Amino acid sequence: MNVIEKIKSSVATAIQHLYQVEVLTKDIAINTTKPEFEGDYTVVLFAFVKQFKKTPEAIGNELGNYLVTHNSDLFENFNVIKGFLNFTICSKVWLNFLAENYHNNQFGKTQTTGNKVMVEYASPNTNKPLHLGHLRNIFLGWGIAEILKTTGNEVVKTCIVNDRGIHICKSMIAWQLFANGATPKSTHTKGDHFVGNYYVKFNDELKKQTENLIATGKTKDEAEKEAPIMKATHQMLLDWEAGKPDVIELWEKMNNWVYEGFDETYKKIGSDFDKIFYESNTYLLGKDLVKKGIDKKVFYTKEDGSVWIDLTTEGLDEKIVQRKDGTSVYITQDIGLAEQRYNEFKANESIYVIGDEQNYHMKVLKLICQKLQLPAADGIHHLSYGMVELPTGKMKSREGTVVDADDIVEEMIKISKQKTEELGKVNDFTTEELNNLYRIIGLGALKFFLVRVDPKKKMIFNPEESIDFHGFTAPFIQYTHARIKSILRKNEIVTQAFNSDDLLPLEKDIIKHLEIFPSALSEAAKELDPSKVAIYVFNLAQLFNSFYAQHSIAQAEDENKKQLRLHIAQLTAQVIKTGMGVLGIEVPERM
Repeated sequence: MNVIEKIKSSVATAIQHLYQVEVLTKDIAINTTKPEFEGDYTVVLFAFVKQFKKTPEAIGNELGNYLVTHNSDLFENFNVIKGFLNFTICSKVWLNFLAENYHNNQFGKTQTTGNKVMVEYASPNTNKPLHLGHLRNIFLGWGIAEILKTTGNEVVKTCIVNDRGIHICKSMIAWQLFANGATPKSTHTKGDHFVGNYYVKFNDELKKQTENLIATGKTKDEAEKEAPIMKATHQMLLDWEAGKPDVIELWEKMNNWVYEGFDETYKKIGSDFDKIFYESNTYLLGKDLVKKGIDKKVFYTKEDGSVWIDLTTEGLDEKIVQRKDGTSVYITQDIGLAEQRYNEFKANESIYVIGDEQNYHMKVLKLICQKLQLPAADGIHHLSYGMVELPTGKMKSREGTVVDADDIVEEMIKISKQKTEELGKVNDFTTEELNNLYRIIGLGALKFFLVRVDPKKKMIFNPEESIDFHGFTAPFIQYTHARIKSILRKNEIVTQAFNSDDLLPLEKDIIKHLEIFPSALSEAAKELDPSKVAIYVFNLAQLFNSFYAQHSIAQAEDENKKQLRLHIAQLTAQVIKTGMGVLGIEVPERM
């Protein structure tokens, strides 16, 4: 039980004794005491005024006196200001916490709860390489998966690859028209980039052919439909669906080039999956559920034979789930895949990391699954996130203006090298150590920048800003960790008891912040928001730097103080490492 939970429990007991009223701990509001007031934690009293028929000041004084008297091992003193009860926690509480956890490399991690969660992220198309937008998706998904693991959940990381459809055929047609048999190997090009280049070539050619047809008097829509390259693409899709051998062979060959490229990128950025699903295997799923839905009167059939669901009573609209020709739509496939994944993994919850342009789609998916009474339908969660833009504006795949993931990673490592060399503190590193350090700093800066913002917010990515060693960045936190490790290498930690009367304000502040680390992880897991961990760790690094600027460790006033501060430094380094680790960010031992 952490300090806040102990306060809530003690307050509930005191209320029961003083007022003969049972209050649930979840209904007791506790805040960190504002800096201008004396105290560590504040109990908000206004919720009890009507029930107890007393003023907030009277309630505060009665509760404060009771708790300081009956829980003197937790509460040192109190004050009441305008309806807020401020408590100062005994120094011994903080010192005991430090002594119990400074050497605990599992601190913050929760025992297994038995809850099983599936997290789906990435969801790339096989007609182009991963890009900057995918990176935010992957880092959010991977991060929340690791946070959920750390807070006691069993997690299955999954990905659905969009490997079929008209967009895939566009790259295939362009390769047939323009490649002259070229391959990634013959052109020394990474497979996903190679195929992506032909997707851009397709759109360039379509634009030319469309302009030529418009010049003959066609409308833009007519021209796009009648362009020879578009007609050929639609025919290829029909041939694929019919299983034409040469089309299937080309499709498999080009997809395999892309998968090799994806795997290389995933390895480079440290991402992984427990199971990858492919749309080519799932696009026919859901048809049996449509039939069941009709039988249950969840769906209805229109005169033309198409099948729909009416969600107007839920504030949405009518949604088609099967076309009149019997073919599936995307929502049908997603329903079928939701059922298949549950049957395979039996996960209580399913978290879909998908951009906010799919908010409506995800609401519909959850509602339909609930109406069909599919297992774990209530556990469907949409981790909706805003798009990533560049300072120059939005990215567009078909125009080739997207920033490829591989390119941005290389750029980040390059900037990392430049910034690190400017600081001039790596003269004693080998070439191999330096290259690894540049990779750790560059990748860390990229990941942190993309997850430090509330997922729901759109963001602008600025590579230079992300590698500021003094800002709200991973390099600032990484440098703090390396600094602490340097201190610990030069000074020996000795296990000992500390004088509880000797805790200075900054020492207490940092221990208090360390103590709430498990709560910060739990909050991030509950709200599906890795930015809460990023902010927590950054604040911890800031606190340590303020503490270290004012209080020497090596030249402490006495050995007792030196050991106290070494214990604080040790636990700070461990929490930084764990906190950054769940975001997929390495912290170097030295910088």
